[in-house]
Amino acid sequence: MTGQDPRPKTPAPRGFAAMDKTRQREIARKGGASVPHEKRSFSQDRDLAATAGRKGGEASHGGGRSPGPRTT
Repeated sequence: MTGQDPRPKTPAPRGFAAMDKTRQREIARKGGASVPHEKRSFSQDRDLAATAGRKGGEASHGGGRSPGPRTT
């Protein structure tokens, strides 16, 4: 017997994960309140929001782009 613990060590939570649950909720509830409503560009321009969403979808899901050349 080597005296070692067979379970893998998990790192201690840091930052937001280490906070008390009540404090996490308090911070999360504020979610974007620092920006005034009239300064939020997507709330003023639906076309801008739609374009940004489409662009993000293309980037994350391939957006119909053909696959690049294969190197095998």
